[in-house]
Amino acid sequence: MKQIRNTHAKTEILNLINDSEVALSHSDIQKRLGDLCNRVTIYRVLERLENEGAIHRVVNVDGVVNFAKCIGKCTHEQHFHNHVHFNCKKCHSVTCIENVIPEISLPDHFIAEEYNFIISGICPKCNA
Repeated sequence: MKQIRNTHAKTEILNLINDSEVALSHSDIQKRLGDLCNRVTIYRVLERLENEGAIHRVVNVDGVVNFAKCIGKCTHEQHFHNHVHFNCKKCHSVTCIENVIPEISLPDHFIAEEYNFIISGICPKCNA
């Protein structure tokens, strides 16, 4: 099994995502890191962190990919993100909303194993 080394860039990117209340886009991460590493390194680190089960990707309603910390039992084999994502129409933030489970009624013979919901509206910060 290949050993994945912890680089300074990987540590900083993971800290940024873990410390953020909203999901961060590649562009957000690149701005916050400054000159620490280039955009290709950021893409590679994000892919590695996702594969390790440390972060998950969320595609917002504009098609922008955002990254948020994994909460719970994610592994490099499988992610478990059955929660709602809230996309603010004003500030374009994407927030993971845990412990909210929408009722889903599927036709016979369909078995839901995971889901990904994005709700659009105005976040509390913009609604204040």
